[in-house]
Order: sequence, then structure tokens, then C-alpha cells
Amino acid sequence: MYEPGNVLMVCLGNICRSPLAQGVFKKMSKKFNIEVDSAGVANYHSGYPPDKRSIYIAKKNGIDISMQKARQINLGDFKKFDYVFVMDKQNLHNVKDFTSNYKTNSIIRLLNDPYEIEDPYYGNEEGFEIVYDKIYQSCKRVLNNWK
Repeated sequence: MYEPGNVLMVCLGNICRSPLAQGVFKKMSKKFNIEVDSAGVANYHSGYPPDKRSIYIAKKNGIDISMQKARQINLGDFKKFDYVFVMDKQNLHNVKDFTSNYKTNSIIRLLNDPYEIEDPYYGNEEGFEIVYDKIYQSCKRVLNNWK
């Protein structure tokens, strides 16, 4: 069991998986007084909205992520967020490497631990459906483990 806390969702570019995870977790965690945000390991898309397919699948499930803007993770995030949930093992490695010389109290782990949530960027809309379902189930498990 974990205590509720602020959550940061992380993927590579912050336009597909982590914006979806931010929207899903924010909606599911309304009873907790927490902040939920998302970021990317890379700054490829900083300042841009989520991928249109992520916006579509979120809207289809009653979540509006259209106003989110991509940003790159920074060291200040590890002071602000109690939990940093990463979508895949490569980005988990990158986040841990990024913080290796920095003391952090953030719990850093895969959102769908021990499994990855694959990047749907180069696929079709069906891949976004699969990613949404994995994110939804993962967020549900996290919240079920909070006291």
C-alpha cells in the first residue's frame, strides 16, 4: 500500500502515452487532492498538443486532453511529484539515468509494472485503443494500492 501523492506520467515525446495517462489518472483520482501532469524524456514535441489519435481516444472515453502541451521532464519534477510513472523500460532507464546524480524521494517505476506500454505513434488507431486500455488498467491498479 502506498500513500496518495502527486503523479507525473512520462513517455518519450509526451504526445501519445503520457498525455493519455495524465488524463486517465486525473479523472480516476478526483477524490484525492493531488496534482497529475505528464512529460517526455525528449523535447521533440515541446509546446505541441497531444497526438490527434490520443485526443480522439481520450475524448471517446470522456476525457479531454486537447489543451495539454508537451514538455520535457526536468529535475524540479522530482521535488514536485511523489510518483513518476514511466511507460516503457528504455524511458525508465533514461529517467533513472537522468536522476542518478540527484537525490530524489520520488518513486520511479513502470506504470504497468513489470510490463511496458508500447508506443503507438507509428501504428494505427487500434494501437491507441490498446494503449488506452493498458493505461486505464494500470491507473486502476495504482489507485487500488493507495490507502
